[in-house]
Amino acid sequence: MSEKQKSGGNIGEKRRALILSAALKAFAENGYKGSSIQKIADAAGLPKANVLYYFSSKKNLYSEVMQSILKVWNSSFDTVTVDDCPAASLAKYISDKMETSRTNPYSSKAFAIEIINGANNLDKSFKESHAKWVNGRVEVINGWIESGKMEQVDPEYLLYHIWSSTQHYADFSAQITQLRGKAMTKNEYKEATNTVVNIILKGCGLSVPSEYRHLKN
Repeated sequence: MSEKQKSGGNIGEKRRALILSAALKAFAENGYKGSSIQKIADAAGLPKANVLYYFSSKKNLYSEVMQSILKVWNSSFDTVTVDDCPAASLAKYISDKMETSRTNPYSSKAFAIEIINGANNLDKSFKESHAKWVNGRVEVINGWIESGKMEQVDPEYLLYHIWSSTQHYADFSAQITQLRGKAMTKNEYKEATNTVVNIILKGCGLSVPSEYRHLKN
């Protein structure tokens, strides 16, 4: 590949990333219906034609934004198998989702708005891939239970509890800030992460990994 081709590819990748970032913020703040290609293009500092060149329609752009959210959320739990340690795997999954809520709250907020409004804008491919991922993770958790590695819990309810506990810190960040009188610091997020890990793992009859045991007195 020539230097010119590489340069063109890099520009394309940067523009796609710029558009996806602007779209994520727009969808988080205004939902699908309240966000237009023109507003997203303006936020990205690009012509509307550029957005349509890379994504062809608002529907396609929205689908890619939603897929990218799940990719970030699920990455640390994607490859976990029944042979892995449930305590370490679940703690890492919880910790990663808490960190995403801290560093990229727009992901959770954009997804929350879609779900609250009935999930009508999620395409068939998204729903199928999401269900497949959940079913796969349920199989792993059931495997841990059947092998005596953790107590009997409903795997789906466990996943729902992890999602609600971790995404709360993004979706309801304004409420948390209002109640505390200030935004949470990075160290306070670490404390919150340890608390969530302790509550969930102990509820599953699991020993908490040492790096998550410290709780404020």
